[in-house]
This record gives sequence, structure tokens and C-alpha cells, in this order.
Amino acid sequence: MKIVELGHQEYLPTWQAMQVFTDARSLDTEDELWIVEHPSIFTQGLAGKPEHELSIDSIPIVKTDRGGQVTYHGPGQLIVYCLIDLKRLGIGVKKMVSMIESSIIDLLSLYNIKAHLEKDAPGVYVDHAKVAALGLKVKQGRTYHGLSLNIDMDLTPFDQINPCGYQGLKVTQMKDLADNKLNFSKLSKQLSQLLIQHITSAK
Repeated sequence: MKIVELGHQEYLPTWQAMQVFTDARSLDTEDELWIVEHPSIFTQGLAGKPEHELSIDSIPIVKTDRGGQVTYHGPGQLIVYCLIDLKRLGIGVKKMVSMIESSIIDLLSLYNIKAHLEKDAPGVYVDHAKVAALGLKVKQGRTYHGLSLNIDMDLTPFDQINPCGYQGLKVTQMKDLADNKLNFSKLSKQLSQLLIQHITSAK
């Protein structure tokens, strides 16, 4: 699997690049993980409801084609886009979501952070506060979009929405949970390797 380090990139061209990559894939195209940070932006999923946009002012909002409701992306948040051929792996989207969640939980455990899942609410939580969100698009058996993990960021924009469509949902980040100093690049490499381990084990 190929890991692509994109650094800081605007959301819209990255989303468009994922669509182009997915449409151009052949049966033999190698799966890829794209590592990126976005400038401040809200994204609304296909099933998104406007009532979850509470008081959005200066931060732009984009209607996107992933699953899920509204969320926030910004500097200090690790995003991993998962460009995976599920059909080739012989798995469904529920299994893919489970592998992403398990990879995040495994990463957090390396930093002595005990994370958990919430019933009927995709993502990863610590003490019922959301630390990682995920949303996928599946097209012809291939995924794009992926996960966002809050590492060391300004969390106040989450107050402008019902995160992922849940009123009053608390949001947290690794900076406030980990004892040791965090290195963004190291975390991205660790999470990528954990994702690869989980995905390759599904073959």
C-alpha cells in the first residue's frame, strides 16, 4: 500500500483529486493512504441536515459526498484518506469502518489513552468525548474520504455545529489526553502502519 504525504492542502482540490483517482483506478491499482492537514473548514455529509449547523460564521462549509453529518477540519488535526479497493479485499464497508476504528484505538493505546466506541455513532471516543471521526464514500467497491483524528488543534469551531449530528456531543483531542509530547509526523506514520496492518490482515 502506498502512503502519500500531502502536508497542508485545501479541502476542495484534495476531495476532487480523490474522485479523479477513484474513477481512474484499474483492477491492479495499488491502494493508497493520503495524509493531510486542512485549513479550517466544515464539511457536510450526504445525509447532512442543516439544523446541525448552529452558528457558522467566518469558516466556509462544503457539501461533500461522504457519509455522515457535519464535522470540522483544521490545523492540528490528522486526516487520513483511505483509497481502498474493498471488492479486491473481499470485505464490506462495515468491516472497513471497523478496521479504521480499531487502528485509531490501537494508536491511542500506544499513548496510554483508553478509547472506546459508541453504539450507533461511528468514530472513536474517550470518556464519551469524540476524538476521531470518520466518513467514507464507496464507489464501485472502492472507498475514498476517511478519518480525522484531533491531535493538537483549536476545538472551539466544534461549538458552531452539532458534531456528526449529535447535539451536545463533547469533542476532545490527544493533546489533552496524553502524558507525553506529541509529534504529528510520528503519529501519522504510526497510524498509517496500523491501518496497513489491519487492512492487509483482511485479505
